[in-house]
Parts: sequence; structure tokens; C-alpha cells
Amino acid sequence: MTERPRPLPGLHDQVLDSLGKDICSGVRAPGSTLTLEELERTHGVSRSVARETVRVLESMQLVVSRRRVGIKVLDPDQWNLFEPRIIRWRMQSPQRPEQLAALVGLRLAVEPESARLAALNASPGQAAELVALAGRMWAAGEEGNLQAFLELDVQYHALMLECSGNPMFVQLQGLISEFLEGWHAGGLGPGHPHPVALQLHSEVAAAVQRREPEAAFATMRNLLTRSADEAS
Repeated sequence: MTERPRPLPGLHDQVLDSLGKDICSGVRAPGSTLTLEELERTHGVSRSVARETVRVLESMQLVVSRRRVGIKVLDPDQWNLFEPRIIRWRMQSPQRPEQLAALVGLRLAVEPESARLAALNASPGQAAELVALAGRMWAAGEEGNLQAFLELDVQYHALMLECSGNPMFVQLQGLISEFLEGWHAGGLGPGHPHPVALQLHSEVAAAVQRREPEAAFATMRNLLTRSADEAS
């Protein structure tokens, strides 16, 4: 009997990432089925790893397990599209343009309002941290340190959502982070942060600190609209 390969550290994540990408890219089409035995054989994993992978995919509503049928891939309109890993996989798939358009629309609907609420609800310490993050983003952009700029950009927008005081907005942090990381990784927008974009980040933070909700709203919308135009 051939000995089954021993699972490597992190193998569950590797299998999950592989299957998630296949589903989100259409390699495994909606309505197609797979089995635990197929996962074990294809990926060289134990039954427990295969079961756990399917359990996570089910929690994302990508698949459903049915007796005597197997594990069925669900239609995209049934997926949990707010799941950050699905966003990541779709950003790496042929559906990237559609995913980008949907996320840009969501950001335009949520983040300007988040900035407006932040101007009303942020603590003095939070407002000061926003201003500091904007300053550090400016420095990273001027130095051409794109990795540092991305990390600061993610922190800035996550904190803005937190400052809104709306717990549902706060839960969008992972979604926005995946968007920003995919945006930069995909080479969308300029290779060097545009000075106007750097200025707008600073202006939104300053409006929050000055308790100017309408200015924060309008400037954040201007920032997001400009970013979307750069990628089109």
C-alpha cells in the first residue's frame, strides 16, 4: 500500500487557498461536485484535513455537502461576498474587474459617511492618531517606500472605520484591507503615491480632528473617487 504523504505545517491553509481560488475563478464551476476522497487523493491530506477544509468553505457559502451527492459548488449569488478571503480570491481571478467595481461602489457608499461620523465621534486620541498616520503615509510616499505606505494606508482606513462609532462599519475593516492589498498588488493606480492623494488623506484626518463632519465626508469622497479614476 502506498504511504499517504504526511501533512505539512499549514497544509490545511494551502488546500483551502487552492480550492477557494479554483471556485472563485470558475475552474470549479457552480453546480460541479467533489468528494472528500478526491481532496485526500489530489492534495495528499488526511480525511480530517479534507473535512475541515470543506467545513470552512461551507461557512463561506461557497459549497454545500449533500448525502449521496457530494460537495456541491454553489452559485456566486449564494457566496458570502463580504468574506475577506473570497475577496482576495476574486481579486486574483478573471472576475477581478467585477470585484473591483463592486468594492469601489461599497467604499463610496460607506467610507465618506464613516469619515463624517468620525468627525463627530472620534476621541481626541483617535483623531490625533489619524493625523499621525496621514503624516507617516506622506513620508513613506515621498520616500518611495510602497510597502510601508500600503501598511499605513490599511491602518488609516481601518482606524477611520473604528472612529465612526458604527460597529457594522468596523466589521468591514478586513474587507477594506483585502481591497487595498489587492489594489496595490495588482498595480492599480500609480507606482508612486500621488501628492494629491497624500494631501487628501491629510485633509480628511484634519477635518476629523477639527470636528468638521461635512468637510470630512466631501474630502473622503473626493479621495476615493480620484483613486477609482486612476484605475479606470
